[in-house]
Amino acid sequence: MPSKLAVAFLAAFLLSTALCEVMVVTKLTTELRCQCIKTHPTPFSPKFIRELKVIESGPLCDRTEIIVTLSDKRQLCLDPKKKWVQQIVNIFLKRAENKDS
Repeated sequence: MPSKLAVAFLAAFLLSTALCEVMVVTKLTTELRCQCIKTHPTPFSPKFIRELKVIESGPLCDRTEIIVTLSDKRQLCLDPKKKWVQQIVNIFLKRAENKDS
């Protein structure tokens, strides 16, 4: 009887280890790429933006990405080369400077 219990514990341990490994690999594979597939094409008012995140290019993604979260919690990717996007980034930088002052 004790050997069956030991085998059951061993099987449960191996199963949980395998599941943890799959979860880690899945998380890594989703983070090893660019986050933006396409960018929002038309300008809009910065007052609708709740949060702005700039992700610099690196070994996992060869381009700089700008992701905004809108007041309705939608996320949009913006093209950092567009003039209107650069203006929005500058507005947010000035807001951050004023907040720190």
